[in-house]
Amino acid sequence: MKKIRKASLILLSLTASAVLLQACGSNAEDGSNGAANAGSNANASDGGVKKEGFPIVDKPLTLKLMSQDVGVADWSKMPVMQEMEKLSGIHMEYQNAPVDSFVTKKNLVFASGDLPDIFYAAELTPAEQVTYGTQGVLVPLEKYIDEGYAPNIKKIFDEHPDIRKSFTTPDGHMYALPNIDLSAVWYRGPMWYNGKFLKALNATEPKTTDELYAYLKRVKTEDPNGNGKADEIPLTSVKLDDLRMYFLGFWGIYNEVYYADKDGKVHYTPQEEGYKGYLTFLNKLWKEDLLDHETFSQTDDQKTAKGKNNQVALFNNWFPYFMLGGEPSGDNPLMTPVSSEIPGSPVYGKHPGLSSNGAFAISSSNPNPEASMRWIDYQYGYEGATLFSQGPENTLWKYTNKETHEKEWLPVEGDREEARGKLTPNYGIPSPGMASAELTKGLKSDFDAWLDKENAEKLLPIAKAPFPNVYLTNDQQTEATTLLSDLSTYVTQMEAKFVTGQEPLANWDKYVAQLKKMGSDKIVELYQSAYDTWNASK
Repeated sequence: MKKIRKASLILLSLTASAVLLQACGSNAEDGSNGAANAGSNANASDGGVKKEGFPIVDKPLTLKLMSQDVGVADWSKMPVMQEMEKLSGIHMEYQNAPVDSFVTKKNLVFASGDLPDIFYAAELTPAEQVTYGTQGVLVPLEKYIDEGYAPNIKKIFDEHPDIRKSFTTPDGHMYALPNIDLSAVWYRGPMWYNGKFLKALNATEPKTTDELYAYLKRVKTEDPNGNGKADEIPLTSVKLDDLRMYFLGFWGIYNEVYYADKDGKVHYTPQEEGYKGYLTFLNKLWKEDLLDHETFSQTDDQKTAKGKNNQVALFNNWFPYFMLGGEPSGDNPLMTPVSSEIPGSPVYGKHPGLSSNGAFAISSSNPNPEASMRWIDYQYGYEGATLFSQGPENTLWKYTNKETHEKEWLPVEGDREEARGKLTPNYGIPSPGMASAELTKGLKSDFDAWLDKENAEKLLPIAKAPFPNVYLTNDQQTEATTLLSDLSTYVTQMEAKFVTGQEPLANWDKYVAQLKKMGSDKIVELYQSAYDTWNASK
């Protein structure tokens, strides 16, 4: 449940620090979103589907929907889904699977040909979109978007053309829709300082890798937790997965696998000089016991226990109080990325604002794709996004000023997030739709406002999305998937060996030669070509 809660909390905590999505349209209660639908006909010619207003269909329609399910509540009894059925006139039959087994069920469904009408929160990979789209299993969506059945989505695409081209496959079709949040900043939880340690050592935040090393050294030797024991852990991790991307930015690298720099040149991270600098620094920390020697063996729960015991100075988590305990506050600073010997460092790999996998798709078995597009389009406008993200009005929240979209939370028994999970399916799964700062006006806490300020001051000035969502052809995707799988296994093994000293960094050139032999340059070639195509498209 904790992981589910973290995933859903992020939607409310990271919304005001970047570009606002101006796709919310009007606050029309019928979901038509005003100008977005101006000039459209009241009804479509196919199947009695309205292009604006509710209900969507003239006659009741039943569709089969398949999704992931976190198991909190029966979707058919969720107030949000019941409200959506009343509004739309569309009844959904759910064919859901638990999150842990969803991928297996999805693969079986595609293999059997016994398809649902709608895939929801299905995490359709680029390869799946291309494969099943070109095979005719998934329906192209752009026709219905451009013909007026998705005015909210069309408005977003018109205002942000990069989103449209990021979900257009090489054959010119769009087979899936993303989750969109242009205010998102983090790919994952960032690094945090233990504020008590900074205060005890009368220290300011380090600005360079040398200053960071000196600070961690002080943590190790000056007893900042004040218990008279040398039990402080300057830096901890779980297999480096939680800190890798953040730390790589100190050496000018935007992502841990491949990325495009500011000049549009694609790089394979594990063979870059900056990656060598990252390994060299962590090896130095390891040798002096400044990096937790249980990094490659401990679980996340074991790492967290050290934080709760006030032993850890620098760590990764969604929020610092998840690691250190206590209540949300601004006492534990978000880590300011530090500069290294690499020119132009530090940098930060910012979330691109949309999911890399498809969140919604329509199958070839769907009897009414026009109605399905109207149904999902509601979630890409303000009214629908509010309903699906926060539940019905006057349940968990109420308007304080409906015209300006300002709200306030209502009292709730127990945990609000757990209560929300019983209202809506958009809880702990990568659901389709949009998020924006407009949705959370008045709902943010002092901690949320502090987070926005930390992001704005420390991350956004050096941030760039590492790579757009691009598509390879089927043959290219097969080749890339195979190469990356083998490379990933080798890189992970060698990273641990370099950091712990089992492999001397003097063997760096030998390591790079092996990467190239395994196809790392081919990865750069494939993704450079895909990036150039994406960049040139309109």
